[in-house]
This record gives sequence, C-alpha cells and structure tokens, in this order.
Amino acid sequence: MNEEGRGPSAEPLLALIGEHRESIRAELDDEQHALLLARLTALAEAPPDDTMAVRRALQGVRLALRPLPFGHPVRVLVDGSRLVAAPPGPAAVTEAMALIGLLAAPDPASVTPDPGPAPGPAATPAPGIGGDRGTDPLLREPAFSAAEATARCGGAPPPELIRLPDPPNGDRYPRFQFPTGGGTPHEVVLEVNRLLLADIDPRGAASWWLGGNTWLGGTPASFLGRLPDHELVGAATALVEGE
Repeated sequence: MNEEGRGPSAEPLLALIGEHRESIRAELDDEQHALLLARLTALAEAPPDDTMAVRRALQGVRLALRPLPFGHPVRVLVDGSRLVAAPPGPAAVTEAMALIGLLAAPDPASVTPDPGPAPGPAATPAPGIGGDRGTDPLLREPAFSAAEATARCGGAPPPELIRLPDPPNGDRYPRFQFPTGGGTPHEVVLEVNRLLLADIDPRGAASWWLGGNTWLGGTPASFLGRLPDHELVGAATALVEGE
C-alpha cells in the first residue's frame, strides 16, 4: 500500500501482466485475449490529463483480467488491491504499448510450419466468436431475446443492461437481470452495471455477476433478492475502487 493507504497504480499491474503473459494467454480464450489487448490499448491511448478516461481504462483492464482463475498471480492482484484513478506516468504508457506487442505476438511454441493451402471446407470460427452457444459459457446462461427484453422493459432496454451479441441468433440479455416473477430490471443490477461499465464491456460485467466472488462468498447473481442491495453494490465497488 502507498503512503495514502491506497492500492497500487497501473505500473505494478502492467509489470505483473508482462511477467505472466504466457500463462495469461494460456488461460484466456481468443475473445477474452482480444478484449484484454483492446483494454490495454485504451489505457495506452487515454489522455493523461483526463482522469475519468484513465480510470475507465484501468477499470477495463481489470475487468478483462477477471476470467483468469482464482489463484493466478494477476487475478490475486486484481481481486485484492485497488487501482487508483491518478493518471499513469510515461513509464506506464510505454509499458502498456510494449505489453500490447508482447501479448499480440504468437507463442513460438504453438507455431507450426505452414503446410501450404489445403482443399476442403472453410475453417470453423473460433469458440465464442462465431456464435457457437455451446462453447461459450456466458451464452449458455438463461437469457431473454432482444424482443423479450424490450417487452419486459416496456421499451428499448436501458444501455446499462448487459447485452451479449450472439450471431446469428441475435442479442441475448441474461435473465438474472430481471425479477423471476416478471417486471422491469432490478434497479440494483442497473446500478452495479453502471459501475462495471456494462455498456462498453458487457462480457466483463456478465462474468462478474455469474462468476465466483470472494467478497460475497458466492456468485453475485445468486444473491439478488437474498442480500441487501447495498452489499451487492459494495462488492462491485470493491472491484472498481477497492476498500
């Protein structure tokens, strides 16, 4: 902890990502890895004098790392510490750009000689990208279609609501966001989704709701209606800002 009692800034996290980049690549699927690269790019490109933009970029990096398993050194840092909103220095920007190059480079151990063109059908899309619901755990969760969500909301679903693209089947709105007996979305879900930036990172927000949470001792979505709303908000705030 620093002298103000807050957690580390961006530099320690970036250094740890670089140190464990090979295991990160092994643990994340193609879509998750691409999201991490996008979030690092946003951090590197965030204007240093725009505190909110930097804070959102740091939060985006943290959320992109949430699919890492519990116990992974980077996940431990993300779960147990706070990233302050102060803009990162030039060293952090330089390191973020270097990480983008390192993470984007193919793993030499996984590269095989090119056998040249081969006849046959087109390659199957990578799991989780081509709308293969059977290989994407988030798309296997109970969800409403866009039409069903619109009906439940009484109009266009609010931007805070998690919307998961599922081509070619159409957008899916995880069902936990709505009361079981009917009605509009849970207000606490919308509040938490705003904290988790669900409008720009719906998969990260969905992963938080549907994944294990050490703060709550279970899956946040399972506690809707069972815990006071402020406890769910507090758990999300702990991820975003730390306590």
